[in-house]
Amino acid sequence: MVVSSSAQDKKLDSFTISYASVSATRAPLWIAKDLGLFEKYGLDGNLIYIASGVTSVNALLGGSVDIIAAEDTRHTRKLLTHHGISRPLLSFHAHNEQRQVPRLLALLQEGQSIALVTDAGTPGISDPGYSLLQALVPQAIPIVPIPGPAAAIAALSIAGLPTDRFVFEGFLPSKSGRRRQRLEALRHEPRTIVLYESPYRLVRLLQDIVTCLGPERRIVVTRELTKHFEEVQRGTASALLETFQARSVRGECTVLIAGCTV
Repeated sequence: MVVSSSAQDKKLDSFTISYASVSATRAPLWIAKDLGLFEKYGLDGNLIYIASGVTSVNALLGGSVDIIAAEDTRHTRKLLTHHGISRPLLSFHAHNEQRQVPRLLALLQEGQSIALVTDAGTPGISDPGYSLLQALVPQAIPIVPIPGPAAAIAALSIAGLPTDRFVFEGFLPSKSGRRRQRLEALRHEPRTIVLYESPYRLVRLLQDIVTCLGPERRIVVTRELTKHFEEVQRGTASALLETFQARSVRGECTVLIAGCTV
């Protein structure tokens, strides 16, 4: 049995329309100034750790940061241009992260303030950011988190699986052998398991879940949460495998697996 829902099936109230239109930009919005964090911490030499998210661009409109380090400068530049914000942009992503860390550290030590933003989530949570924090913490450079959305928590909140205890595994290995090894290690995990997966590997992941965890294990697959083509599919591992084998998938997925009850 498969239970599904999608944004297209829902009546779009004003909140849904507003949230979807913001999220569809795939770019970060800043709320730090509204929360009074800049006044509390000051800005000189700080890293502002900003999740993509919801409400206001006042933090940058007011000249709050000197430099923006962005996962994809193309996406971030569109948002800045739309709001008439002019700030230097630096690229900071998985392929240049190690090279950019010394540069950002030097700028922070000079007293520059930097906003670190990612395309559609929270820096450091399966997104660039961890290596930069590793370099900053020993230097006692202030790091200010600006909370925002994370697909893992959004999916968990609506999955219908236990939320009192869960384990986040991020992206499993792309190669089937290593992926199955990881799933075998999770076979007896009693907590809800939360994974991220590429749409191109979703069917292969579901095949491995059926093999390693069993065809009747309860699974929830969410896709494009808060966006126009939001989708939630609930069912057994075998039923969802059949569902996604029958069609193409677009957009990164969050996969939740019920914990072992035996």
